[in-house]
Amino acid sequence: MSKGFTLIELVLVITILGIIAMSALPSFTNVTTQAERASRDAVEGAVSSGLQIYRANDMTVNGPPGGYPETLDAVPSGTACSSATPCFGAVLISPIGDYKNGRGWAKVADTQYLFNDGVASYTYNYDPAVGTFMQ
Repeated sequence: MSKGFTLIELVLVITILGIIAMSALPSFTNVTTQAERASRDAVEGAVSSGLQIYRANDMTVNGPPGGYPETLDAVPSGTACSSATPCFGAVLISPIGDYKNGRGWAKVADTQYLFNDGVASYTYNYDPAVGTFMQ
């Protein structure tokens, strides 16, 4: 009597593992999009917080009521936010330069930005009069 598995047992185990892997696959393919959307929301929150800190600093230096920057960075309009041209430098210590393979942040106009997560695009507008940065 030999020890080991029969061919039928091995095929059966491999088939079961394949079925389990296929049932988990949709969860893994959606993770990238969820992570990019979480990144988008984090940048939106960081820019909003940075604007409030900018205004508080302006109030300290120039007195009330404090103001907001005219633009969020010196990046030219129509530019992707890359390591060479990072965005939001006026309000973030570490500007955003994450645009890769058609995904990430891009500056559309002086006060308008676009985020593409690979599935959808989101447009954000900055209002320097009231310091809002939102969709």
